[in-house]
Amino acid sequence: MTRRAGPWSALFPLCLGFFMVMLDISVVNIAVPSMVRELGTELNAVIWVTSVYLLAYAIPMLSASRLGDRVGPKRVFVAGLLVFTGASLWCGLSSSVEVLITARAVQGFGAALMTPQTTAFITHLFPPDRRGPAMGVWGSVAGIAMVTGPLLGGVVVDQLGWEWIFFVNVPVGLLALVLTLLLVPDWQPKNAHRFDLLGILLSGAGMFCVVFGLQNGQRYEWSTVGAGIGVFDIIGTGVLLLVGFVLWQRMNRRAPLLPLQVFDNRDFSAGSLSAVAVGFVMTSMPLLLVIYAQSVLGLSPTDTGLLIAPMAVLSGSAAPFVGRLSDRMNPKYLLMFGLLALSTGLGVIALLITPVSSPSIVLPGLLLCGLGVGFIFSPMSNVTIGSVDRELVGSASGIFNTARQTGGVLGSAAVGALLQAQITASTARRADEAALALPAEFRQPFVSGFADAGGGIGRFGDDAPPLPPDLPPAVADQARQLATDVLQNGLTDAVKVSLLLPIGVLLLGLLSAAAMRTTRHRSPVTAAD
Repeated sequence: MTRRAGPWSALFPLCLGFFMVMLDISVVNIAVPSMVRELGTELNAVIWVTSVYLLAYAIPMLSASRLGDRVGPKRVFVAGLLVFTGASLWCGLSSSVEVLITARAVQGFGAALMTPQTTAFITHLFPPDRRGPAMGVWGSVAGIAMVTGPLLGGVVVDQLGWEWIFFVNVPVGLLALVLTLLLVPDWQPKNAHRFDLLGILLSGAGMFCVVFGLQNGQRYEWSTVGAGIGVFDIIGTGVLLLVGFVLWQRMNRRAPLLPLQVFDNRDFSAGSLSAVAVGFVMTSMPLLLVIYAQSVLGLSPTDTGLLIAPMAVLSGSAAPFVGRLSDRMNPKYLLMFGLLALSTGLGVIALLITPVSSPSIVLPGLLLCGLGVGFIFSPMSNVTIGSVDRELVGSASGIFNTARQTGGVLGSAAVGALLQAQITASTARRADEAALALPAEFRQPFVSGFADAGGGIGRFGDDAPPLPPDLPPAVADQARQLATDVLQNGLTDAVKVSLLLPIGVLLLGLLSAAAMRTTRHRSPVTAAD
């Protein structure tokens, strides 16, 4: 039986569950090189471990929001917590990348059930004039989880193995379950929404086709996948399905999955677009940083996590302060500053990194990124959710969280595809340059060894660089050093170019934030007794 508890006590287990959900987006990145080696797979397959989680997270979220309105947010949150915790155990027990991908899909579904209930509860537990600090806590949880994932994951991977980044969710999930049952009220909005099954199918199939095409394009050389079907055919089909989804939402007057009238609110529309940009960057940024730190600088997972730790500390310190500040001034300016700081930080990193850099060279950029993250989540949530009418809060919460996770899906797929293409192109170019230092008869075999260095789309984690066979001893040492230089320079070049994509997306998000008006809170949502 639920005890009568204050809103802050009830918020704690909700944020604990949400922390696990957000942590599991970024924590996998730190284990990418380890998974490539220990599961005997390639980079593209391990990127799917993140992408399938984000897909299974984003696609059902709107329906999960409706389900919470219908049967009660607490009950849906508890169900999601049970699914998420059980799937975490399954992930840790996986013996192949295929099983792991399947388990991650189930884990993502559990996350989708949980997330919209957290923001819905904040609007219920806290009146508008006290909601800023609560959103600040929620935002700090999201930001801290995303940037501390590499730190916590690095220690766990080094000391216990990659499996334990999932096993640790089990005791935390059980604790969150007990506290939820004890402290969270069984609020019943009693909104009998219908479920838009056609909308679910159109949006899910469309997103899957787009992500599959983007992420696997390099693998199939942007050509035929099979049965005469090309990569661009799959992407085009996905786009058409998503257009069909939007048209169906406009036609469906009874129970649309995506009530388009909520986008008549300019603040909500702009905030949702900013959320897409933020989700894009928060999934793609850690992947690029981890690959550079571990595969170029040779840092261990723990050292990589420690390198990123100042970003997490600054983000976590700033977020609660920013949450309170967002009640006293227009949150859009706080959000704009955060987006600008984050994009500038990534630009500094892209500008400064080299294959022989000291790890500390990225510290100024990481600190700017941490400051930016601290200024993003709570103002973005406050201005977006707080601007809609009370009767649309449930739908708005689901759409907002779906927008962020959709950005995450696209970020994982697009940056993964760009990175793989750049690894192939950069290592080939660097191999051509390095081969000039070898005797003429060994140049072409040396270059050929890098022909598929992108996966090649996943062999960047191998310890031994490719070398032509039967090299004379006098040439072998020179070729080995040149090959190492080629891989390190090629990976650095690929990361530098790939960082430009999230920077560009952030600048688009900045333009969206600039389009916001001064936030006006709508009809008050009754606080819990």
